[in-house]
Amino acid sequence: MRAIPAVRAARGGLSGRRVQAMVIGLVLLVSTAASTLALGLLVDSNSPFDKAFAAQRGSEVTATVRATTAQLAATAHLPGVTAAAGPFPETTITANVPVTPPPGHPAAVATVPLAVVGRPSAGGPVDDLTLESGHWPAQPDQIVLNNIRLPGEAIGTQITVTGVPGSPHLTIVGFATSITQTAQAWVLPSEVAALRAPGAPDVSQMLYRFSSAATGSEISADVASVRAALPHGAVLGAESYLVVKLEDTSSIAPWVPFIVAFGVIGLVMSALIVANVVSGAVVAGTRRIGVLKSIGFSPGQVVASYVIQVAVPAFVGCVIGVAAGNLLAVPLLGQTAQVYGVGALAVPVWVDAAVPLAMLGLAGVAAVLLALRAGRMSAVAAIATGRAPRPKHGYAAHRVLGRGPWVRLPRSVTIGLAGPFARPTRTAITLAAILFGGVAVTFGAGLGTSLNRVYNDLSHSAAEPVQVYIPGAPGQNGGPGNSVSVKAAPGSGPGPAVPSLAAQEQAVTAALRAQPGTLHYVAESDDNIRVLGLSDHVSLIGFGGDASWTGYALISGHWYAGGDQADVNTAFLTDTGAKVGAGYTLTSGNRHTTIQVAGEIFDPSGGQAEIIASQSTLAALDPGLSPDQYDVALTPGTSAQAYADALGAKLGQPYQATANGSSSSQFFVIIGLVATLTLLLVAVAGLGVLNTVVLQTRERVHDLGVFKAVGMTPRQTIAMVVCSVAGIGLVAGLIAIPAGIAVHNYVLPVMGHAAQTDVPPSVLNVYHPWEVVLLALAGLAIAVVGALLPAGWAARTRTAFALRAE
Repeated sequence: MRAIPAVRAARGGLSGRRVQAMVIGLVLLVSTAASTLALGLLVDSNSPFDKAFAAQRGSEVTATVRATTAQLAATAHLPGVTAAAGPFPETTITANVPVTPPPGHPAAVATVPLAVVGRPSAGGPVDDLTLESGHWPAQPDQIVLNNIRLPGEAIGTQITVTGVPGSPHLTIVGFATSITQTAQAWVLPSEVAALRAPGAPDVSQMLYRFSSAATGSEISADVASVRAALPHGAVLGAESYLVVKLEDTSSIAPWVPFIVAFGVIGLVMSALIVANVVSGAVVAGTRRIGVLKSIGFSPGQVVASYVIQVAVPAFVGCVIGVAAGNLLAVPLLGQTAQVYGVGALAVPVWVDAAVPLAMLGLAGVAAVLLALRAGRMSAVAAIATGRAPRPKHGYAAHRVLGRGPWVRLPRSVTIGLAGPFARPTRTAITLAAILFGGVAVTFGAGLGTSLNRVYNDLSHSAAEPVQVYIPGAPGQNGGPGNSVSVKAAPGSGPGPAVPSLAAQEQAVTAALRAQPGTLHYVAESDDNIRVLGLSDHVSLIGFGGDASWTGYALISGHWYAGGDQADVNTAFLTDTGAKVGAGYTLTSGNRHTTIQVAGEIFDPSGGQAEIIASQSTLAALDPGLSPDQYDVALTPGTSAQAYADALGAKLGQPYQATANGSSSSQFFVIIGLVATLTLLLVAVAGLGVLNTVVLQTRERVHDLGVFKAVGMTPRQTIAMVVCSVAGIGLVAGLIAIPAGIAVHNYVLPVMGHAAQTDVPPSVLNVYHPWEVVLLALAGLAIAVVGALLPAGWAARTRTAFALRAE
């Protein structure tokens, strides 16, 4: 029975303070949504491959075998095998895929080798494929491709299989993702026989999961048990998931630091704002607590009443917030999964449970602690405290701002500027919320600019906007090292005979000299060689002239000059232990040369060691090195696409002149993710300001009535309310600048090191003075925008209502 008065009082408080209840619910909603998303991103950033691997029941061993169905089925019951799928018929095909040509060029096709597996469905106990778009094949002439798409691959596109009787046509009906890349395409099992080339072996694919498969030695033991159970030589190949994981981890690593940074900022901001809104709501109701005590409420009933007043809207906000967080997470985690290349990511169930409970618990603890404090006060003290802040708070600020140089400011402005000093704790929490929002804006703006420079540095699209490819050179159009070849489509007319390489170079240079808009051009030669002392290939890039303008960013040192100098990337320095400025001897087969390391260039190259020098220098290691493309710089104002089209028309087939502006989908996904997370954190900070201003306006509504009674106009009221947080916003913005820059300068090198490269100064030094000034105003902008709504309410409040309000 003692609880009934508390419930009634809470219900009365909720109906009488609907705005406060709405603010509590709204702030908890947005904070829960932001925290759900932030924690989801943090969790998914921690070993996303492992999570996707577990969700898709990835294949720990993918075996290519040649045995009977009964023999293969028996291996599913071997000791240590926990799950198996297959056998699925398997083959390798060569497919012609239509390619959309540049304007003015004939139609073309790309010849693509594909490992094809026949599966009746995407699901299964092992390698449960994620169907990203489209549907699974429903008839034999349909195919689903791996979601790593090539130009021209789209749902509805028809590809032609070459080298088999009848040259079957297959229609692309979907795109799927296998976390362990068990195949590049899938068809129905009945279709595989028609796709096998004459004489190709009849092989199948088996997928296994084992009880012990955490290390390479355990995988080797597992494969050995499968080999022993099958006839000798039946296992033609077995691929471990650890190899795929290693490749995947290296591509994931650069993006984890910035997602973690945003996630931590979001969690801290949400916790601060929830504590602020709840504490402010209880403090604002202190006078009503005194009234309740004066009519006989016990301290326990007072505490229960105010905890219920906070808990009800907080619970509603948390429930809606976790749902909104999951809805918001769908596109963001989709983008994150695309960045990580791990199929599908989702907010874990435990996050959906933990975040609303934590937010509700935070709100409840804040409400209980503050209500207990107020409940122990006497009725007279509670009523007196609730009428206004304690006398020692704020009055000195009012006196200071009412004299000296501040006299020139309108009184409404100085009253507003002095307001925060009346509630120092609330002001500090609000400042912290705006500060984190300002840090997010500063960090996000710098990160976006840095990533744009990284994209330009790696693509060289600004320095060399046009590239001309020589068709007869090694590595081009199906040459060594290139698995995809492009040629004229059948029916587009016979192509001309390919001239000698020297004749091609002469034709290209003549065309470049004659083409209007040419500023610079240089021949580039690319190849990979083995070098003693290094386990992987070394990439060689040789230039046939001055190439200092080609856009390679230098981390340290200088561009190579002279016959024995070369520039190398970070991976080369790491793998060899060489230093910038020192010499290093390279040996390949029976050839060797000593280079002087002139500089360290910014080119991660997937962790592969890379050397850039003159073609004559590198020819000592690789005599077969020859130009395979020309890099072209244009005069200012020249359109890259128009230049490439005109040059391509002049050169004709089979030359390729392309505008070097091809977009990177991953880059734009990252930029979109940065922008979305920044806007979300700014919205959370703005809600913190909204809550602060609502509380200040509600608790001083009587004072507002007095100001209006003595002649304060609506505009002056708005100015007073906005200025009550404008100073906080300005201070927070000024502090946020060095803090945001520090976060940026810490996260970028971490991202670079994860990609096995250092970062050039140009990528870090992205904050211009004018930009810093604008970013310093970010805190002020957040404060002003968050205060406008309650300021408008205060301006519209009638004087009589304000004077009667409590």
